[in-house]
Amino acid sequence: MASRYGKKASQKVQRAMHERKRGTLRSGRSGRKVTSRKQAIAIGLSEARRAGGKVPKAPSRKRKTSRRRSSKKK
Repeated sequence: MASRYGKKASQKVQRAMHERKRGTLRSGRSGRKVTSRKQAIAIGLSEARRAGGKVPKAPSRKRKTSRRRSSKKK
């Protein structure tokens, strides 16, 4: 069975984790400091994806749709 993640992915995640520990890792749009481990891993994997590393596709987010209930008339 082939490995799921390539070497580039682990390097990017490792770099992101080191930056998080030093307090220099910033999030994309807002530029706020990242303190969460999960967020740091996600940033590293997304950078690896952009760099063309072997990383599985990110899980697709399903949009919540509000259902309108039709009133039943008797």
